[in-house]
Amino acid sequence: MLKEDMNAVIQMLKESVSSYHTVLAAERRLVEDGFQKLQMQEVWNLKNEGKYYIIHRDSSLFAFTVGRDLNREIPFRIAAAHTDFPGLYIKAAPQLNRHGYQQLNVEVYGGPILNTWLDRPLSAAGRVAVRSTNVMKPDIHIVDLKEPFCTIPNLAIHMNSKVNQGVELNRQIDLLPVAGLGSPSDQENGFVSWLADRMQVEPEDILDFDLYLYCTDEPAFVGMGREFLSASHLDNTAGVMSVLDGIRGEISDSGVNVAALFDNEEVGSHTAQGAGSALFSNLLRKICRSLPSPVSEDVLYDSMMLSVDAAHGVHPNHPEKADLVLQPVPGKGFCIKEACSQSYQTDSSVIAVIQQICDRENIPYQKYANRSDITGGSTLGGIASAFLPVAIVDIGVPLLAMHSIRELAGEADLKAISDFIYAFYRA
Repeated sequence: MLKEDMNAVIQMLKESVSSYHTVLAAERRLVEDGFQKLQMQEVWNLKNEGKYYIIHRDSSLFAFTVGRDLNREIPFRIAAAHTDFPGLYIKAAPQLNRHGYQQLNVEVYGGPILNTWLDRPLSAAGRVAVRSTNVMKPDIHIVDLKEPFCTIPNLAIHMNSKVNQGVELNRQIDLLPVAGLGSPSDQENGFVSWLADRMQVEPEDILDFDLYLYCTDEPAFVGMGREFLSASHLDNTAGVMSVLDGIRGEISDSGVNVAALFDNEEVGSHTAQGAGSALFSNLLRKICRSLPSPVSEDVLYDSMMLSVDAAHGVHPNHPEKADLVLQPVPGKGFCIKEACSQSYQTDSSVIAVIQQICDRENIPYQKYANRSDITGGSTLGGIASAFLPVAIVDIGVPLLAMHSIRELAGEADLKAISDFIYAFYRA
């Protein structure tokens, strides 16, 4: 990879324990590379060869670079990924004291494979709002509790004899984590007090929080040749990493390169920090107005965007779930995702651009389509296309066990997609 080796990829995965932490990890890398932070409500005076970024609502980040020579054509080259991943969210009234146990009250975020969350060491990370002197601006803390303080125990096979025949988990009953021992009298020593102690604030000053559970097991290389990376939230930290790797490279001769890291893709993107927000189109138009020589927003019609997310590798135990011909294998290159339904943004003229860049740079790629009788998930590209007059195409690394608490990717594909995005920004 161009700037990040695989150890750095693993470090990014370890840091990105929530969408808020993904943004912080991205920001650290951008600042190290000389990017300057901006605010949307300020006047911008952009410069040739300038490198800039903004953060929106703590969990979305947008970075862009201005080319050396803006007297030439000025298309936008955009690559977008998402900062969130499926999992379990701690409810506002988190404490449950039942049958001698202290438990957490949680709900499901996105579409995780639920049974993979059982019997794992779990911690929590996210955002906590704390009482302040200005009621309109509470103190916001980005928190990673780090230690594995809870787990969701399976029901023993002796009490659930059909478990190996497949048992549906009830989201309200079967997914409540155990976080300690206690009784109803231990309410004052519950989760909020425990959280306050670690944050060094008073429990009554914690007003609300957005906290997500995550697995504390570390990423690992597996396979007899260490060909695979096994880790949590490869969907879509791998995409975030490849986009960052590309935008942090050398400045292009012309044009504006943009990296967009949206939140809430796993729940539909229709939020203030998601791809369905008006924010991104506002951002691109503000860049047009703020360049050294302002340009018309019409340049967007000549621009191109990559929607970078995960793809499905063919499962060796279930090849019948794949298309009859298009069966991507991890390690053989990143995937160009196609669907005539436009659940993936499919445009042959744009796909041809990708193929030509890959052929020129000797970057391996594969094509992916769902089985005709299986509906695939949507991506942020399809959401953003309703707001942006740019050509969009979906790409991604082929995974096994997508949306499991541990996903599996080919190491070579992580390099391939990073190399491609780097080349795309400079084509």
